[in-house]
Amino acid sequence: MTIGSLDVQSSVGEVAYRQIRADVLFARLKPGQRLKLDRLRAEYGTSVSTLREILNRLASEGLVLAEGQKGFEVAPVSVPDLREIAEMRLFLEHHALELSFVAGDLEWEGRVVAAHHKLARIEQRLLAGAAADPAEWKRYDWEFHHSLVSACGSAELIDIHAGVYDKYLRYQMVVGIFRGEVAADEHAKLLAAALARRIDEARTILATHIRACVDAIEARQALPENRVAA
Repeated sequence: MTIGSLDVQSSVGEVAYRQIRADVLFARLKPGQRLKLDRLRAEYGTSVSTLREILNRLASEGLVLAEGQKGFEVAPVSVPDLREIAEMRLFLEHHALELSFVAGDLEWEGRVVAAHHKLARIEQRLLAGAAADPAEWKRYDWEFHHSLVSACGSAELIDIHAGVYDKYLRYQMVVGIFRGEVAADEHAKLLAAALARRIDEARTILATHIRACVDAIEARQALPENRVAA
């Protein structure tokens, strides 16, 4: 096999990885769903051996369960896990926010303002009752929250935060939660606090923002109250 064909295989595998990961995050592959390799091979156009590598990679991220000879399934969800993930996100984001507020320059402010503008526009469409792609909405939500912490100076912290954010995102997609005008107002207040470098205010807004979303998800009573045994 040539180096070129290895590169093609790697590229195909990476595309399949991103597609499967997105399908898990956006609940197109449901929590607890068995991931049968033959069906996945047909859907994602890659080999069984590559699929095994992909699913083991997703298992290392906590998005898939690898069950030995039993195969793979999408990681289950539960209220306790949601609360744990939310508090981890809050812990990381609080710390990264403080670092960014100290180090952030004019370029950082520009990223934050631009990211909020895009998020606010799609929130306005959602509030007006227009149809919106959940992936687009959450991409702009991610861009805004990421921009806020992007000046923290730690690539490791940003990487860990991104992984926890994705797990939190999956719960929003499983339940289909959008808190409407309240959430949009919290984003606007976060922007104002960031530009004024009011870290205590930003921490308080962020804590309310995340925990209220968790409460709204739990109120839907769509999640198991207990962790599913592995």
